[in-house]
Amino acid sequence: MVEIANYTVRPFTRKEQMIRGKDDLEPLPTAQNTYRNNLAFSLLPAEQLQKIIPSPIKLTTGAGRLALTSSLPIYAEKGLENEADFLKQKLKALTGKDFSISTGTPSAKGILLKTGPISVKGITKEAYKLDIDGNGVSITGSDAAGVFYGVQSLLALIPIEAYLTPAADIELRYTQIEDAPRFPFRGLHLDVSRNFQTKETILRILDLLAFYKVNQFLFYTTEDEGWRLEIDGLPELTKVGAQRQHTSGKETSVLHPAYGSGPTPYKEGKYGSGYYTKADFVEILKYAKARHIKVIPELNFPGHARAAIKATEARYERLMKEGKPKEASEYRLIDPDDKSVYMSAQGYSDNVVSVGPESTYHFYEKVVDEITKLYKEAGLPMDVMHAGGDEVPEGVWTKSPIAAKLLKDNPTIKDPKNLQAYFFRNLLKRLRKRNLEVHGWEEVALTKLANGTYVPNSEFVGQHVVPYIWNNLFDPDLGNRMANAGYPVILCNVSNFYFDMAYNNDPQEPGLYWAGYVDTRNNWAFAPFDMFKTTYKTAMGKPINFAGLERMRPDARKNVLGIEAQLWSETVKGRDMAEYDILPKLLGFAESAWAPERPWETIENRQAREKSMAVGWNVFANTLAQRELPRLARINGGYNYRLPLPGATFDKGLLTANVELPGLLVRYTTDGSEPTMQSALYTAPVKVTGTVKLKSFDRAGRSSRSAIVAVPNP
Repeated sequence: MVEIANYTVRPFTRKEQMIRGKDDLEPLPTAQNTYRNNLAFSLLPAEQLQKIIPSPIKLTTGAGRLALTSSLPIYAEKGLENEADFLKQKLKALTGKDFSISTGTPSAKGILLKTGPISVKGITKEAYKLDIDGNGVSITGSDAAGVFYGVQSLLALIPIEAYLTPAADIELRYTQIEDAPRFPFRGLHLDVSRNFQTKETILRILDLLAFYKVNQFLFYTTEDEGWRLEIDGLPELTKVGAQRQHTSGKETSVLHPAYGSGPTPYKEGKYGSGYYTKADFVEILKYAKARHIKVIPELNFPGHARAAIKATEARYERLMKEGKPKEASEYRLIDPDDKSVYMSAQGYSDNVVSVGPESTYHFYEKVVDEITKLYKEAGLPMDVMHAGGDEVPEGVWTKSPIAAKLLKDNPTIKDPKNLQAYFFRNLLKRLRKRNLEVHGWEEVALTKLANGTYVPNSEFVGQHVVPYIWNNLFDPDLGNRMANAGYPVILCNVSNFYFDMAYNNDPQEPGLYWAGYVDTRNNWAFAPFDMFKTTYKTAMGKPINFAGLERMRPDARKNVLGIEAQLWSETVKGRDMAEYDILPKLLGFAESAWAPERPWETIENRQAREKSMAVGWNVFANTLAQRELPRLARINGGYNYRLPLPGATFDKGLLTANVELPGLLVRYTTDGSEPTMQSALYTAPVKVTGTVKLKSFDRAGRSSRSAIVAVPNP
């Protein structure tokens, strides 16, 4: 196999190249359409910006100012050493000065960190109060996490100028904040199996989550295309399952190339191979713990298991050659005589485990027990396991002798398609013996009817099973029905929270589009208890008819534990692409996860609701452009965030331009060169000739891609 390197990507120019088919109703991503969309936004002065993202419950400011200098010691109660040291390091990065840390009663003006009985709007966990006045800074949390989030709010209040040009002296306005999270579960799911991300990238992402008060990290380390975690006693999981390479056929115990990984494993610039050692994983756990983030491991069974299957088959072959048939079969995951024909959503015909043999469950328990040891080494309890359970294709287990015997011995199962519920029932018993709360994709708590319709399976209600609901476009009321059925749910709506969906339908915009397009506003515009208020159209842009669909009952709202964003990595190659997909979407997500209910969420009239949303989004968009994004260019060495392309149009021979995030600058050229910070600044309609290139720039000097507009002939 030889990689093709001498190729050229030609730009799309025809409509049929830019749309997804004849049913695609989304308008073309022209500069003119972008300009029209941007007319809804207006520039706001700094005093009207949102003070903190995500918004606190209550924030008031006074007239005075506090000089935040290293002359202010940090006083920390016993038990808050982690939070004090975190603050000390962040302030040193900003000021270049060391802030001392003391314990006990403050003897002078300083920064006080303490815990106490805090309740904000009836919420006690992770709540805090922050006071900045002439006596210094006081942060009181209901627990250590509350103190930590108070620290993050303090850092967010530091003027953007201090991040762009660090200085020893920082001035803070007198401020009082009372705050607590809307949802206890605020998560990001990260797939590192389709394409691998380094440990260092994971740590950078954890820092991002902490700053925006996201407290759960679903670490997706197993998939069809890769197994990314070292497991004691099962070396093939990483020797075989963690690398993709050229092979002679799909029957071999090797993972073939996928997603551009190339024919050679571990080649520089490719992302198909890689794994975390046990020490890496423990380091990640400790890093997350210090930032009050719970890492949730996932082992996705019975589908999406091809890497595990290939690895355990390699193990089987090795031990059989060594004359150890008993050991060889101990963790085997397949029925070798299975002739079932199926095709998974990703095109695999061999990615589902056999749910009959004890070896399948023994393998799962072995992995869980080894991961539990790593949590213990990190000083953490492992009390949650995500069991996956999604996208098990039609046709599995239909021609498996082991499955046939299972059905004969258990006539109540009736049909092979019900074997997934059988598997989960048995897995659940084993995981509950380990005191684990079991999370899973929505399918783990559903039953499939003969006509293909999914309905809630009441069997696991009250069994510490938490389904994650993603499918709100093809089954729009599923989240409502699951909550109404009594399940505690995590809402992961694909129309709002799939970070791997492209920001828009520009052919040069990276990402997928099978569920439409997801931008920062989609993440911000989410009404968790009435999703119909914010999701109006299908993936192809057709209006959704909500008539006859089930609404969430008021008494079921308590079952919404929180929300989660997803970054699947089929199209994500390396750190820069991951950060581009995450930012600035994460900021809109954080607002939906933490901030109190927005006024527009309860407005029934669509016109009035959208008017209220437009006002709120304009403030948020201004805040992103003027403060949040430039700061992201500076913290932790700088993140790779996306800036939107300008919109532009011609009228009476004049070029008029605007931008989606007010506060960004628009610069342009007319000689075919790429705009830079030294290029002409657009301030008002201007007469130009030739082909115009425009870019948006922020205060940190970061820019968008170019928007190219050809001046029409007079």
